Amino acid sequence: MVDSATAPPGQTLYPPRLSETSMELRRSLQGERILAAIDVGTNSVHMVVAKIQPELPAFTIIGCEKDTVRLGNFRPGTNCLSDEAMDRGVAALKRCKQIADSHQADDIVAVATSATREAANGQFFIDRVQQEVGLEINLISGLEEARRIYLGVLSGMELHGKPHVIIDIGGGSTEIILGTGERHRFLSSTKVGAVRLNAQMITSNPISKEEFLQLQAYVRGRLEPNIDELKTKLVAGEPLSLVGTSGTVESLAILTAIEKSGTLPARLNGYTMTIDELDRGIQKLRRMSFSERLKLPEISARRAEIIVPGAVILREAMRLLDLDRITICEHALREGLVVDWMLTHGLIENRMQYQQSVRERSVLKATKKYHADTAHSQRVATFALALFDQTRGVLHQWGPLEREILWAASMLHNCGHFVSHGSHHQHSYYLIRNGELLGFTSNEIELIANIARYHRKSTPKLKHEHYKELTKENRKIVSQLSAMLRVAVGLDRRRVGAIAKFQTTYEPKKRTMTLGFTPTEMQDNCELEVWSVNDKKAYFEQEFDLKLILEQTP
Repeated sequence: MVDSATAPPGQTLYPPRLSETSMELRRSLQGERILAAIDVGTNSVHMVVAKIQPELPAFTIIGCEKDTVRLGNFRPGTNCLSDEAMDRGVAALKRCKQIADSHQADDIVAVATSATREAANGQFFIDRVQQEVGLEINLISGLEEARRIYLGVLSGMELHGKPHVIIDIGGGSTEIILGTGERHRFLSSTKVGAVRLNAQMITSNPISKEEFLQLQAYVRGRLEPNIDELKTKLVAGEPLSLVGTSGTVESLAILTAIEKSGTLPARLNGYTMTIDELDRGIQKLRRMSFSERLKLPEISARRAEIIVPGAVILREAMRLLDLDRITICEHALREGLVVDWMLTHGLIENRMQYQQSVRERSVLKATKKYHADTAHSQRVATFALALFDQTRGVLHQWGPLEREILWAASMLHNCGHFVSHGSHHQHSYYLIRNGELLGFTSNEIELIANIARYHRKSTPKLKHEHYKELTKENRKIVSQLSAMLRVAVGLDRRRVGAIAKFQTTYEPKKRTMTLGFTPTEMQDNCELEVWSVNDKKAYFEQEFDLKLILEQTP
């Protein structure tokens, strides 16, 4: 596995020290809040409804709505939104308002982007929405749109302090951002979008070779100045990665995945598409008529109409950046609106603190969602990590990433009780595997789920399909880390924190390891904990080829 994890998380998430104003705002926001965030774009109106948990701080998406309204289809020969497009926009926003009200949203944040800000009658549309829907829409600039997209990505993906270019291809504009998870280094918004290009440059069906070459040249010319400026913000020799967000990039990733493997990706968030796969997809798409593109799997009529210019934007950006792959992030502007609301209401002091804890927050959210015994989980995690640290270089050579995976599995090992006490370890696997652990890759989530699944009962076996499908190295990770987790669970058998700490001593000649534990209360002999560890230690002894001995120490 690639050793690319951030510093191991602690057992609790403490918010940074807040200003007096932020403290007052936070005190006024005790308890969960429901926020609706609406993005009125050139192509679509999108809304997410988020449950905000101020104490973490974190949010969970509990509702979504999308309507393709094509505000960017201006009146022919004018720079004005058409009456029909405004009617569609108003109707979509009425539905959004109704859905937000049904969730009893405490607040609604709505922003309008490229089409509305450029249209001569954009303010008229905003006023009409206010009158007919009762919704206040904020018009934001392209750079502010880019900033909030960046916040959205930070809420759903770890950047590990390394430079990433983020590209968001919209209907009217393309936002390109450079950041490492801290304050952005570069923001840009270019007036090239899939809807705009389709309306202005494509008249043939399928697109003719001449129009396709003109489209490529035009897009490259528009993107090049901003990408050249972005490159000046890089330090010589810095590795650069590319992240893509929103509908166009997601649709292209789905099409290339189906073309490659015949199935949809298990998780779109974190899925990687290469430029070669994109090139093959473009060559196929450009030769198709609109009716042929309509028959493609997972592609709506609206998306089929604009997928070619959107794909060209992405490919030209990748060529200019000299990057050969792109990773998908499902969080974008809408989630950025939620994070920005949390920032302005004092729930997050700074975006850097928010980004650096994406993995930790998503695990803590899951423990709360599934009503796990958090205090017990934290003690088990503390014991598991102590055992990991004390035996590293002695019994194993795993690094920070595996340590973080063990922490996550320890925190979530009992979440299956949410479904049923019986076979709860198997339910834990299902909940972790199919839950929303943001910041982790699909492979990492599979490891966490397997380690949690094997904290009790059956040990890993090749007849278990989910274990068998792992690589040989990953099976070893699951086997050894789940063995450690079993011991850690035994050390808190009564769930009262009876054992304060322990220290291990390994004697290689005798192949024995002594675990000397200190009780929290000196008169407590921790009889049940000792029994539980002795009952669970067989797999640990088998994996590491030793005998484990428990002793009470002063």
